[in-house]
Amino acid sequence: MSDANIPPVLAEVTRSGIVESQHRGHMVVLAADGSVQFALGNPNISIFPRSSIKCIQASAMVRAGLKLEPRLLALVAASHSGATMHQDGAREILASVDLDESALLNASDKPLGDEERKQWGAKPATALAHNCSGKHAGMLATCVKNGWSLGNYLEASHPLQVACRQELENLAQEKVSLVSVDGCGAPLFVLSLMGLARTIHAITISTDPVHVSVLRACKQFPEMVAGEGRLTTRKMREIPGLFIKEGAEAVEVGSLPDGRTFVFKIEDGSWRAFGPIVVRILERFGIPSKDEVTPIYGGKEVIGSIRAIF
Repeated sequence: MSDANIPPVLAEVTRSGIVESQHRGHMVVLAADGSVQFALGNPNISIFPRSSIKCIQASAMVRAGLKLEPRLLALVAASHSGATMHQDGAREILASVDLDESALLNASDKPLGDEERKQWGAKPATALAHNCSGKHAGMLATCVKNGWSLGNYLEASHPLQVACRQELENLAQEKVSLVSVDGCGAPLFVLSLMGLARTIHAITISTDPVHVSVLRACKQFPEMVAGEGRLTTRKMREIPGLFIKEGAEAVEVGSLPDGRTFVFKIEDGSWRAFGPIVVRILERFGIPSKDEVTPIYGGKEVIGSIRAIF
């Protein structure tokens, strides 16, 4: 790889004043009017947005007739920690259309949240504990509402997935370049980082009642979108109107009510620099935010940190 193709360093890890590791990546930040405020790396790089676009999938479901109270709608757009309230919420969604967890076709897993996983212990993984079970429960409920088949709802050609793709393409203003499969088993759509930025900007400033309802639910119930102790929940509670959502392999999106938007992808797939990077972006927006210092320990003492450097 030539130097011209190596993405810039977005965050670095220091130990005793020496840079020990670096996290490189690509970033697009949009002004309120949708123009590019600044970009780092390659804004046109093709990425898997992973779970960062669950609000788009949830929007497609609502447009197709899904009706849920805001607390449960936020869960449909979530990568939840697997707490009891999350799993119970997914059960509620399924029960609303006379289904139970046996209808879920997503992969099985143990809870995503650190504390929730610890409490889970040696119990086997389940589909309900998977962080995407709220989304899949919503997908199944949408299928029931429309009389669509349930046994193949994860196929890319299924009417539900076609609707999700169309919703994404309309907001991104670009065609999906490839369809793969996400970790949960749902279709995974490839688009450019700039397309992802356009998507989040568009849904943020949209007056479409569908989009408004989904983002309002996420902001109203941030604990359902992620979980206690996680960056997504902390920051949405802290900063009124902020929407943020993470995706696997270190994708992050965020926006403010006026349309200011950010998206980034860390090349090595690590989430550990998310906090400092998000705080730095908010600083550049002129928004004070509680620091998200990630300490580096030497024994029992803090001797370094992870910090954003753009």
